[in-house]
Formats: sequence, structure tokens, C-alpha cells
Amino acid sequence: MEKILVLVHVDELGGALPKIAMETLATGEELTKALGSTLTIGIVGADVEAAANSIADCGAKILGVVGPEFAHSRYASDAAALEAICRAADPTIVLACGTSRFARVMAGVAHRLGGEIDTHITSVTSTDRTGVGRWFYRQRIEAVLERSPRPWFLLLDGGVHEPWRGRAGVANVELVPVTLPDLRTNVTGVRAPKTDEQTIRPEAKLLFVAGAGWTKKQRDGQVHTNEAEKLITDFLRSSGASLGSSKSLVEQSGENQAVLKFMTHMNQVGQTGSTPRHPKGLSTCCHGEEPHVVGWRFIRERRAVNLDPNCGWARGKADVLYVADAFEVMKHLNALVAERALAMI
Repeated sequence: MEKILVLVHVDELGGALPKIAMETLATGEELTKALGSTLTIGIVGADVEAAANSIADCGAKILGVVGPEFAHSRYASDAAALEAICRAADPTIVLACGTSRFARVMAGVAHRLGGEIDTHITSVTSTDRTGVGRWFYRQRIEAVLERSPRPWFLLLDGGVHEPWRGRAGVANVELVPVTLPDLRTNVTGVRAPKTDEQTIRPEAKLLFVAGAGWTKKQRDGQVHTNEAEKLITDFLRSSGASLGSSKSLVEQSGENQAVLKFMTHMNQVGQTGSTPRHPKGLSTCCHGEEPHVVGWRFIRERRAVNLDPNCGWARGKADVLYVADAFEVMKHLNALVAERALAMI
């Protein structure tokens, strides 16, 4: 009989579980019911009591590794913690949330335990045998994988499953002792941009994508890059949206053309960029051709603004296409968002 282990860690604030951890737990709970097996949850952090209490209603056995050494991501300490949990639980299938913290260490943990690992898992199903879904070739081909060797480690992507929803309570956490190796690195602090300067927000409800049209000549024959920057940044701050970009826009810096200073290759969405998963998406000054749309395939509701009524978005790739000037649309949209914010004060 399969034994399922779900591995999660507390968030950066050191208290609650991140959303992707709840999604992984829900996946593990469904797989456990389908297989008629047992479920164990392993939590890593400086203090896991609050996190464990938030999922007490799941009824699973909870193992915890706690201590100041596990407050931040570090390969040596995380690998030792996860190895200790796995040896204590003795699972056959391990589901881990695909955060950057676990992504850098989980392959090493699988090797220590003599197991197999697959990453970027988007679905887990079980009938006669357990199979997992994974996308290949820039999200164009989906494959279903099966493995016989155990333990089988699965690193789950975020945004592909509804989060676990249950009542909080008082959980019984069994602490697992960990023998740490000599730690050659110390975490002295975290340096991150201010919240209003961060443009990539995986948890945002809206993805706002800018295309190269923002930096081209407008109706008056002039380029209005500064105005474009202000319109976009004002919208990002007021709406909390995540910023995406077409490939042509982020590459303009190497072509000695006008650029948006806050845009980098990290914002690129599409065939050679990222494939984010947000409930809604708004594309502006982007033609919606196939390389761009590949990055949108997991966006549930698509809207676009373009002056060309024959652009790619109009050919069945957008739910709604506004044939309009993006500058004027964003001015009006920013005014509406600001008005709504004032009404809520």
C-alpha cells in the first residue's frame, strides 16, 4: 500500500503556510483518498505550531522540524531536515510544494533516499496506477508519467489545484530530531525590493502584459515612453497586478530603442518566457501572436487592448478585445481604480 507524505514549509514571515503549500496538501489529500492509503504531513520552519494548527482539520499525522537554523532557505539545513522527515515517515510517494526553497534541494533529498524525482508536476491522478501530468516544450505538450521505483518525489507547480480549505484547531506535532552537518553559510538577513517596486507577483489575481507598442510613435508622431511608464506603474501599484512583457519589448534595450526602465527579461511571458497562472489577464499593445499566447494558456479570462482589429487577439485568442488606444484606456482605467479606492476609505 502506498504511503503519502506532503512536504511544506512556513512562509517568509515564519508563521503561516503559503498558498502553494495548501494546494499541495489538497492534492495529497485527494490522492490519499483515491488510493485508500495513509497521509503524513511534514513541516519545516523556525516555528511550525501556527502552521500546523491551521491544517489541524485534515486529520493527518504531522511531523515537524523546528529551530532557528530552519527559518531561512539553505541547502545544507533544508536537505537534512527533509531527509529526517522522510526517514521518519518512510513514504512511497512524496508531494512537495514547488517553491524556490524546495526546488533547489529536493533532488538531493531524493538521491539520499535512493528515490526518483519529477518536477513541475501539474496534476496527480490515480486509477489502477498513479500517474502525474507534466508540460514539455514550453507548455505545448502534456505528458502523463508513471514510475515503479519508490520513493517517488513529486515537486508540484503552484496555481494548478484549488487550495485546501478546512478548519483550524490544535494540532499534535511530532518533532523530528535532525543532525545538522557543519554549516558553512549563515543567513544574516534578506534584501528585497519594496513591495510597490516588485512587479512579478505570482499570487496576483491579474496579469498585466505590455507590448512593444507602448514605446512606438503614437498618433501625434512622437514617442511617449515617460507617460507609458507612469500609466503602467500607477496601475500596478493601485491594482496589485503582476507585470508581464512580450519578447520584443524586453529586447529593445539591445536595439538602442526607447525602453520601459522597470521591464526586464524576468517579466517576459510567452514561448521563450514564463507561463504564469492568474485568474485574469489584460494585454496592451501586444499583437497576440502564437509565441505570446503560449504563455497565456493557463490564464482563465483573457482581455486585450489593441488598435488593430485584425491582431492575433481578435482571432479567437481573447475573450474580449478592446479596439482602442491603450494610453487612453489606461488613463480611464487608472481613474476608475483610484475612484474605487477612495470609495473604500
